[in-house]
Amino acid sequence: MLASGVLISGLEHQLHWVARLQTQEVVAAADPAVIAYWTGAIFYRDPTDAMPQYLAVHIAIHEPATTGATATVVFEDSGGPALKCSFEFVSASFDSAEFKFDSTDDAEPCLGIGTHDHRNHPANLPAEELTLVRVFERAGFDIKASTIPDHAALALSGADGRWSNTEMHDAMHKRFADIPQGALWIFHAALHESGVGLGGIMFDCIGAAQRQGTAVFTQSFISQAPTGDPDRVAWVARMRFVVACHETGHAFNLAHASEKSSNTPWMQLADDPEDRSFMNDDVRDVRHGEAAFFRTFRFRFSDPELQFLRHAPRRFVRTGNAAWFDHHGFEAASVLSRPRLVLSLRLNRAQPALEFLEPAMLEIKLKNVSTEPLQLPDDVLLDGTKLTLVVRRGMAASRRWQPYAAAYRMSSPKTLAPAESMYAPVFVGAALSGWLLAEPGRYRLQACLRLADGEDVVSPPLDVRVAPPRGREEEFLAQDVFTDDVGRVLAFDGTRVLDSANNTLREVLDRRPHLALGTHARVALGMPLRRSGKVLSIRNGVPCIDDVPGCVEDARRLLSQALLADCDSAAATLGHVEYLQYAENVARWLKHQGDTNAAHNVVSQVCKTLEMRQVKSTVLDKLRMV
Repeated sequence: MLASGVLISGLEHQLHWVARLQTQEVVAAADPAVIAYWTGAIFYRDPTDAMPQYLAVHIAIHEPATTGATATVVFEDSGGPALKCSFEFVSASFDSAEFKFDSTDDAEPCLGIGTHDHRNHPANLPAEELTLVRVFERAGFDIKASTIPDHAALALSGADGRWSNTEMHDAMHKRFADIPQGALWIFHAALHESGVGLGGIMFDCIGAAQRQGTAVFTQSFISQAPTGDPDRVAWVARMRFVVACHETGHAFNLAHASEKSSNTPWMQLADDPEDRSFMNDDVRDVRHGEAAFFRTFRFRFSDPELQFLRHAPRRFVRTGNAAWFDHHGFEAASVLSRPRLVLSLRLNRAQPALEFLEPAMLEIKLKNVSTEPLQLPDDVLLDGTKLTLVVRRGMAASRRWQPYAAAYRMSSPKTLAPAESMYAPVFVGAALSGWLLAEPGRYRLQACLRLADGEDVVSPPLDVRVAPPRGREEEFLAQDVFTDDVGRVLAFDGTRVLDSANNTLREVLDRRPHLALGTHARVALGMPLRRSGKVLSIRNGVPCIDDVPGCVEDARRLLSQALLADCDSAAATLGHVEYLQYAENVARWLKHQGDTNAAHNVVSQVCKTLEMRQVKSTVLDKLRMV
């Protein structure tokens, strides 16, 4: 009982409206030519100040025998004459989309299930064969679906079968041009490089055209049925199917069920962690657990989600249009008078100041200040949908940091003892909305963490100064550095396909090698060279995966310079947590290469540096064990 549409005035001015309707059977009965009649108030306008201010709509549906169904719509104006429009029937769908299914040869995609295959289902749920395409057709879309022929062409050819964000980002860049086109790449692989804890990811949160690529990892935790489940095969198939629908829902800009209030509004939506929707964050976390979820889950989206898919302005919904997670509701922070946790942002240096061109790497600290142990998800600081971080330069409008990828993780409970803290690095230099700390000047950053019980933990503001350029050469480099491609490459620790970005980073090393940016450039250039990697190629319209060799010597040189040439400066610009993670990664790689002396040298120098920077010895134990 909603209606929506667009009124166009001239070439540029458009009004998107949504009205809530009631049936007027008396009016319909009075005119034999009218087969249905609705009327209702317009409660949503985009833009809100559009003129004239229509208040209500009256919709009459006619069905002449010769021309098919038509509609007559009358718009009531607040002060002027009514507007009368006529429409012809075009389609039963609200919009169209194209799905392109790809998979690696070691994946087990599940794009359809029987709703009664698993015995745990609603008692009155119709028994049917349900496909991912049918789910989105019911949501209001005309879906054109195609499976790439001979998906065995995506054989890994000896490459590592686990996919990194770098490799998926590169593949996405090769798969689609960066233009809105209403097409979605739905990719199935066995595992992400982070392991079984990542079930799916909507990783195309980049560039002007976003939400065009999503991945499901079929051998992750979603393939692990609970012990004792009587229908283990059906359980796995159902979870793979639900996660595929979940990640595809993200591509249509749907938020998690418990996170609808985390952004600026298209219309106010309430959080509901108990929602029986494909978009539920984690079916295991509902009351009484996963079995209770599926006992009442009807394989659909919630009514508010369907409102968004069908009636929100199309630029918010269509894949490749509005930025990921754009235009959802936002509620004021709910802060306890005596908070149990303290959230803080920091730069690991004496003064919170950045060089010009230096990518901003922050650390987030969450400390238990209560007298009781608290149980939190171990990835609570890694979930960009629960963490809101805003950046404001001077008196300009605040801008929100949003990560480049949204993940479906298997979190584990972590007990945070009194006075204990947990940490996470955040690359805040560049995000979906571009470079956030680029221009010289003073910035204020602040974060808010939404906990599962609805409590908000708000950090004190962090004031950061970005220094002016030291000469015209740095001004000249800035034109190439502060681009979307370079921001992506730094965020994803490198690329094998964005040659212009790699060339820019090499130019930085040639012309200004001692800049803090040089450390980040060496990491981004060196990390992909450690080993062979997957690069998607299109040959005669068919995708295939090439195993591109690395260059061990170049990787050793770049990463050694990044981490060890000036250890103290590297720890400052990368941040303690990120510096430690890179050191562990590189030391393990060197040990795998058989160079135990080089691995020991990395461990020794990094531990010594971080100890001098007052990092607790227990934090370094994992690195010492490499």
